[in-house]
Amino acid sequence: MSTAAVPKKKMSKQRKLMLLKDNIELYSLFIPAFVVIAIYCYAPLFGYVIAFQDYMPGASFFGRNIKWVGFKHFIDFYEGPFFKRLMVNTIWLSFLNLVWGFWVPIVFALLLNEVNILGYKKFIQTASYLPYFISMVVMCGMLISFLNPNGLINKLIVALGGEAKAWRNMPDVFPEIYVLSNIWKGFGFNSILYISVITSIDTSMYESARLDGANRFQQAMHITIPSIVPTIAIMLIMAVGSLLHANTDFILLMYVPATYSKADVIGTYIYRQLTESAGKSFSFTTAVGLIQSVINFLLVVISNAISDKLTGAGLF
Repeated sequence: MSTAAVPKKKMSKQRKLMLLKDNIELYSLFIPAFVVIAIYCYAPLFGYVIAFQDYMPGASFFGRNIKWVGFKHFIDFYEGPFFKRLMVNTIWLSFLNLVWGFWVPIVFALLLNEVNILGYKKFIQTASYLPYFISMVVMCGMLISFLNPNGLINKLIVALGGEAKAWRNMPDVFPEIYVLSNIWKGFGFNSILYISVITSIDTSMYESARLDGANRFQQAMHITIPSIVPTIAIMLIMAVGSLLHANTDFILLMYVPATYSKADVIGTYIYRQLTESAGKSFSFTTAVGLIQSVINFLLVVISNAISDKLTGAGLF
């Protein structure tokens, strides 16, 4: 048995070398992308070392004057007065966005796949993509205008017999504004991946199903959805892995001190610390960001393991 296994192993290595040699030109195309990723994504990770120092801008990462403080900044954040609020708000807003927003692109792609009128289908696709390309600043400016006491929404409410309110200053309303705005802006663009997978499904499977008497709903349930399950699993893993990364840009533009109790998240807290301390909180905010990244990484690993076990699909 051992003598038979040796030639097989050698052939496997030879085959790999042959494939590498035959496709060396294709593999070389990855070099520029790899260099860019290494420089802009992995090299900056070295800067996380300042989370364990009392770092001042302009100082060297290593030197005699560097004061190492260990896990002091991590402990300060955990014992700080805003830790619970920041964690709860960040997870809650991301969770709501996941629960209410994740399935919308999937359903939209499934419904769009059933449209047979090509011109109408292209119009719907284009209209759904457009909000994604609207600047976040422009979108938030529109929302602020609509939500003002004299804005469009309050005018409609008053016209229907209701009472005008300062919606932007109401903490309990902010999660709804956050979720609905993110869904509206991203569902069309996020559906592109699902639409591309659906269009790649072998049409003979649908023809066979029709011959067997399956209606369009049954075709979607037994052919379309199972075909996109691996894609759904991968997108869900990535969504779970970003639970501690709420849409900071949107929140910074929309929240006010009156809504901090529901809208203040880790990203906005880091921004305020950096802008209000004139650069003196570099180490502290780096520690907070490191906590955020480590937890997100663990969520990716756990969700990937669960997905791999349940669906057989995963990132790694």
